[in-house]
Amino acid sequence: MDSLLPIVYLSILLTLLASAGWAILRQVLKTRKIETSISRLQNKLNKEKGTAEEYYELGSIYLEKNLFSQAVIQLQKALKSPDLEGEENTALIYNALGYAYFAQEQYDLSIRHYKEALKLSPNYVTALNNIGHAYERKQLMAQALESYEEALKLDPQSLTAKRRAESLKKRLVSTTASAEK
Repeated sequence: MDSLLPIVYLSILLTLLASAGWAILRQVLKTRKIETSISRLQNKLNKEKGTAEEYYELGSIYLEKNLFSQAVIQLQKALKSPDLEGEENTALIYNALGYAYFAQEQYDLSIRHYKEALKLSPNYVTALNNIGHAYERKQLMAQALESYEEALKLDPQSLTAKRRAESLKKRLVSTTASAEK
């Protein structure tokens, strides 16, 4: 039995090393794919006008990389692109712009863009959750709760809306109770 113990440890070690190697390989491939996309899009868009989809794709990549000011530029170009079609596509871009401004703590601009997204697509649950979050950051708790509750009407399974609405209700109840004392 004692002679099997080193073999068991060795197999566990090899399994852990293989798992770590696989995770590292996946991350390297993902990073390489993103960097290739950035390079391809930047080269194309520096030489010629792009499509709304290309600007949006590059803006989305910049968002993933936390390059928010560069994302804003690309997303604005996507909105101005003559080939932009459909209110849903436009709503996606406005939502992404709202997120870029939110990440830069420019909450008024983020709220404005989330509202534009919701004008175009009133049932856009992600935009409702996002505007709720922006309202929270601005300490506008009633508006935030209203946004989360609207999101829950549209999607009762929205975990974000459920969690944030419950948290706000608790905060509002404790604030009301404190004010009454």
